[in-house]
Amino acid sequence: MIVLSLSSGTSVDAIDVAAADLTMTGGEIRMTPLGHREVQYSVELRGLILDALPPAATTLETVCRIDTGVGQEFAAAASSAADDLTGGRAELVVSHGQTLFHWIDDGAVRGTLQLGQPAWIAQATGLPVVSDLRVNDVAAGGHGAPLASLFDVLLLGDSRKRSAALNLGGIANVTVVGADHDPVAFDTGPANALIDAAVRRLTAGRDHVDHDGAIAARGQVNSRLFAALLDHPYYRRLPPKSTGKEDFHAGYLAEMIDRAGCQDLSPSDLLATLVEVTARTVAAALTPYAVDRVFASGGGTRNPTLMRRLEDHLAPARLTTIAELGLDSDAKEAYVFALVGFLSWHGVAGSIPACTGAGRATVAGRITPGATSLRLPPPVADPVHTLRIVHPILTKLPAT
Repeated sequence: MIVLSLSSGTSVDAIDVAAADLTMTGGEIRMTPLGHREVQYSVELRGLILDALPPAATTLETVCRIDTGVGQEFAAAASSAADDLTGGRAELVVSHGQTLFHWIDDGAVRGTLQLGQPAWIAQATGLPVVSDLRVNDVAAGGHGAPLASLFDVLLLGDSRKRSAALNLGGIANVTVVGADHDPVAFDTGPANALIDAAVRRLTAGRDHVDHDGAIAARGQVNSRLFAALLDHPYYRRLPPKSTGKEDFHAGYLAEMIDRAGCQDLSPSDLLATLVEVTARTVAAALTPYAVDRVFASGGGTRNPTLMRRLEDHLAPARLTTIAELGLDSDAKEAYVFALVGFLSWHGVAGSIPACTGAGRATVAGRITPGATSLRLPPPVADPVHTLRIVHPILTKLPAT
C-alpha cells in the first residue's frame, strides 16, 4: 500500500510530507521511502497557530480558523505530493495534524488536541484519511505519546545491543530497546522549544532558529540559569510521561531568566545555556538504561552545537542519526505516522502500552472516507514484530 503522511511538530516549522510503500507479510513490515518534503505554512496561518499555543488565551473562532486552515494547507500539500512523490498511486493519507494542546493533570494525560480538519484532505485528494492518531491511546489511560515508540521498537528490536531512538523536535523523546528489558519510551523535556523561544525573544520574532547553532557555539553556560531550568519538576517524574509547550514555553523561559537574575545575559550565553539544558536532560534520561548507541532524528540534528554537546554527555554511547538506518533525519516523524496509519487501516494497534502507559494496545485514529466507498481489508491476524527499511543505501541494521 502506498501511503502519504502529513505532520507538523511542536516547533510549527513546516508541514512534513512523506510517501512510503508499505507491505506486511507474516508479521514483518517492509517500508520503502518514496520521498519527503517540507511545505511551509502560510505566514498568516503560522502566526495564528503560534499566537494560540499555550499559555496564550484563545477563542473558539480562532480554533475553528486554525482547524480549517491547517486542513486546507495540509490538503494542498497532500495533493501536490500525491502527484510528485507517488505518481498518482497513493492509496491512503495519514494526517497527524498540528498539536495545539496536550492536557496533563498531575502527570496523567486527560486529553490531547490536534487540529487540521481531515475532510479537506479527503476532498482534495479523493483518498481516505486516517487522523486523530493519539486520542484512542489517551482514552485507554495512556499519554498518546511518544507514538514513535512502535516504529522504534519494530526497527531496533531485533538488535542484541541496547539502543535508543532520540527525536529532537520542539520536545525531545526517546525510545529505549534492549534484549534484556521491555521497551521504554517517554518525553525527556525540551529539545528546541526553549532555544527557538529564546531566538524569537532576541530577534523580536524576526527569526526562530539559531542556524547551525552558531550563536550558542560562541557562548558559555550560565550556572545560575542552568540550575533554575533544571529545577523543573518534570525531570523528576518517572516514565511513562509526556510534556509539551504547556510546560516549556516563552513565558516559562522569561520567568526562569528573572528568577536567576540573568536579564542582561548575552544572546550567545543564553543559547549556550539552553543547548546545555537539552543535552544534559536527554543524557540524564538515558543514563539508567546504559544504552550502547543512540539514533537521533528531528530538527535538532541540524544544530551542530547541540549534537556535539549530546555526543559528549552520551559517551560512551555512540551518537549517530537515523540516516544510518536508511531514513532522512528530518523525515522520520512523518514516516512514523505513515506506519501508524497503515496499521490502523489493517486493524493493527498503533501503540505499545509499556511505552505510553495505556491499559491496552489500541488501533489509532479515525477514518474519513475519500471519493469512493470505504472498504477496509480484513484485520491482520499475525502479530507485527519487525520493520525493515528497504533503501538503496541500507536494507537492514548494521552488524551487531
